[in-house]
Amino acid sequence: QVQLVESGGGLAQAGGSLRLSCAASGRTFSSFVMGWFRQAPGKEREFVAGTSWGGGDTRYADSVKGRFTISRDNAKNTVYLQMNSLKLEDTAVYYCAGKSGATWIASIPGRYDYWGQGTQVTVSS
Repeated sequence: QVQLVESGGGLAQAGGSLRLSCAASGRTFSSFVMGWFRQAPGKEREFVAGTSWGGGDTRYADSVKGRFTISRDNAKNTVYLQMNSLKLEDTAVYYCAGKSGATWIASIPGRYDYWGQGTQVTVSS
């Protein structure tokens, strides 16, 4: 079993930055595709970014491309989401997710096997 725990959320001003972390338990983390999703009130959960097991392949939603960066440190069992140039519309609960046995980065939540509890990100003007 794998457990994912997010941290780093909080309040930021528009144009500011936050860095989210997702710490994973379990020795198989390095073989997982990892993703970040977000869900705003009244909206469906949406894909934000994903990284392959080695970190060499990444994928981003168009809405965050050029502003957000996903990375991972397999030695620390941690995946990160650096969020720069934050916008009001980035306000949401952010979730990290893990997908075992995968070789490609899925953007559909149902394709992921493990989820964290979420961390709130609020961007103010």
